[in-house]
Amino acid sequence: MAKSRGVPAPVDYTIGAEVINDTAVHTGKFLYIDFYESSTITAIASENVVDNNFASASVDSGAHLVGYFTSIQLQNGACIAYKI
Repeated sequence: MAKSRGVPAPVDYTIGAEVINDTAVHTGKFLYIDFYESSTITAIASENVVDNNFASASVDSGAHLVGYFTSIQLQNGACIAYKI
């Protein structure tokens, strides 16, 4: 798995995570989303990201998003969504 760039997020790994590698909508409470493959986001919902324009965004392998996310759907690629 590729390392994330930048400063690591304060992730509590004991809570768990969800590996997302399909095109289904995944819901939950996620703090940190780590893309281990180049991906395209179909839709993503966040409670605290202003002007959330990530829909149809291409994300490089190793990139990550930090925030309070409640759902994500990928067009392609794969990520790990760490739970709050």
